[in-house]
Amino acid sequence: MHIETVWIRNFRRLKDARIDLASDISIFVGANNSGKTSAAHALQMFTSSSRSRFALHDFSAECWEEINAFGDGVGGGALPTISIDIWFNVKPVDLHRVVDLLPSLEWQGGRVGIRVELAATDAAALRTSFQEARAAARQAKVQPADQAPAQADAPPAPALGGDEYDPLPRTLCDFLSDGTVDRLWRDFELRYYVLDIAQFDGNLEPVDGYTPLRLMSNKGRSGKDVLASLVKVDCLHAQRHLSDSNGGSRSEDLSRCLSRFYERNLEKRGEDHEAQRALYQSETLLNDHLERVFGPTLERLADLGYPGVNNPHLLIRTALNPATLLSSHDGARVHYAVGTLADEEGVGTLPDRYNGLGFKNLIYMVVELLDVHAKWLDIEENRPPLHLIFIEEPEAHLHAQLQQVFIRKVLDLLTLPEADTPHCTSQLVISTHSPHVLFERGFRPIRYFRRTADVNVQRTQVLSMAAFYETANDPADPGDRTRDFLERYLRLTHCDLFFADAAILVEGNVERLLMPQMIAKAAPSLQSSYLSILEIGGAFGHRFKGLIDFLGLTSLIVTDIDSVLPPNVGAEAGEGELDEDDADAEPAIDDAGEEAEVIRRGRSACMVHEADAQTSNQTLVKWLPGRNTIADLLIATAEQRTQLRGAAGGALVRVSYQTPVEVTWRGATESRTGRTLEEAFALQNLQWCQNIERKDLGLRVRGCNNLDLAGIAESLYRKVKNASFHKTDFALALLAQDPNAWTVPSYISDGLQWLEEQVAPIPPAEAAALRANVGPVA
Repeated sequence: MHIETVWIRNFRRLKDARIDLASDISIFVGANNSGKTSAAHALQMFTSSSRSRFALHDFSAECWEEINAFGDGVGGGALPTISIDIWFNVKPVDLHRVVDLLPSLEWQGGRVGIRVELAATDAAALRTSFQEARAAARQAKVQPADQAPAQADAPPAPALGGDEYDPLPRTLCDFLSDGTVDRLWRDFELRYYVLDIAQFDGNLEPVDGYTPLRLMSNKGRSGKDVLASLVKVDCLHAQRHLSDSNGGSRSEDLSRCLSRFYERNLEKRGEDHEAQRALYQSETLLNDHLERVFGPTLERLADLGYPGVNNPHLLIRTALNPATLLSSHDGARVHYAVGTLADEEGVGTLPDRYNGLGFKNLIYMVVELLDVHAKWLDIEENRPPLHLIFIEEPEAHLHAQLQQVFIRKVLDLLTLPEADTPHCTSQLVISTHSPHVLFERGFRPIRYFRRTADVNVQRTQVLSMAAFYETANDPADPGDRTRDFLERYLRLTHCDLFFADAAILVEGNVERLLMPQMIAKAAPSLQSSYLSILEIGGAFGHRFKGLIDFLGLTSLIVTDIDSVLPPNVGAEAGEGELDEDDADAEPAIDDAGEEAEVIRRGRSACMVHEADAQTSNQTLVKWLPGRNTIADLLIATAEQRTQLRGAAGGALVRVSYQTPVEVTWRGATESRTGRTLEEAFALQNLQWCQNIERKDLGLRVRGCNNLDLAGIAESLYRKVKNASFHKTDFALALLAQDPNAWTVPSYISDGLQWLEEQVAPIPPAEAAALRANVGPVA
């Protein structure tokens, strides 16, 4: 048995959020404040069946107006409720466990569901109580008529009954959040309902008019008991407060954690006289005892790479306070062996605070996991068959490799003795901001928490990457490998895409290296935004369309116009005929230049102004703006180069590529368009690049002072596409220059300023001031 889906309504950011869980491990990812922790809290609060843990602000912000309208008797709407639907995947062998949730005798296995709802016990009575309290408060604000008159020379007292003053509670929200009375505890209740899967569609949306059957305690087990008999939920919170310091109210040392684990779960020496005598005679016996009971736990750490190479071994030894060992957490302390354990008698040890936070956190998580796991197994009567464990941000203090080992091995820690726990299972949910965790697990376990694009609405949609995995390939093309390409590419490079507010998809390594400095110059407020810069290349960029649309991620594509001659033109130069079977091939582009790429396609690179020129950039052809000829690309409007969000979702995307700019050389001014970033940069910084002091950029043309504008433009084109021109060397040399001395190419600066308006809107005057005061990027 496992939880297959939860559907949370009106809880914080999760206004109406469906979350699908994998049977073994699910990974919650998303930007900060996207609702990952709220999902864990919702399951924990509803399954604990304690309405005292709820507060007014657990209602979604969109509900507050509805609550106040209900209190005022406006609109005739109902008082909002918070609810969670939990759908279990149940096999016939577990039928006896879910008999209370069977909607009919025709059930043959599969899904069963239960709804838990926080609702007012008597909504009408609650509204009456609020209106009476508000009327009494407003009446009380009037100054009593028999108040003693003020002295003649005293300043007049401020009127307490002025029209500008409206005492609390003004609204039903004020009434419910009154700190003097816990009204959510007194006036609200948790209700439990049986869900009939036959009354829901394939997306688990209920059919119109469906009302679930309420579980009443006077008709068998209560809903609280039914839910408690199916699942136990535990959470390892992110703020574990491990500390290197000697103390502090927010810190906890590892010794205390292990002592608590010992107290709860492990075999303890009995309080008999023989044990007491042995304890006083020698600490050795007790150290042997601690080594024996903690040995299996510490051995489990070896599966996660601890102690590994050159790290101190973990020992559990007694402190010199044997009289309180059996009743105090101060009786046993963690020590770290300095040296090998071969000669344990003479090995030196250090207290636990002398080990690093990373291994402390790892050991702490392992012990806490084993602790909650053991407590679940210790339930002898009516043990829930499912144990759901949330682990928040396990990557804290752990280096990349250790994060990957943890996520790879964590399920192995929760092994179950089949003989003692038939049909029981553990299900894990991990929330993380670590791309290394995603690298280890791949696409399918990911659940992406996407915040709404409307800043005025605090709402989150949860997307299952397993669903994207199944639909990424084009069903009409059996040879489409988009899904495998994206998974491998993101695992190797940019899993941080899932944590960004926006993405910049760039042509190649040069754009990636220069983009931070260009952002600082052209759109400095983007430096405060959470951006993912993704190097995709023009040949591969369109393959990211499905993923970007699925994530709904605002994106800027910075790419090259990549002009080439039409098919069969230029064949006499030796490039070869266009191979139709290979026309859509996507060869790797190396740093020596893209000329080899277009030759493999059977087309020759050319300058942008060549007649009938086309683009070899598949992103421009298959995504935005969806044009093939250079003439069409040059006249495409900003609207045609922008993909808007649709009613059904999708992403806001803008593409930027080289467009005509005014170039001046030796007194002549013409409109010119570069074919690549390097050309566009050289044209817009022509005088600066041709200075002998900037020869290390590789853009200086020999004899430039004897060339007109057309001649130097053609020389730059040939220089950049030559195999001897190293693009990465150009980027690194440019980073060594004063950033105030050169200009960002217009197509890039325009795109960055568009992105700035979308994700980092600031007043135009402030943006201009920031752009005018730019220094080197650290």
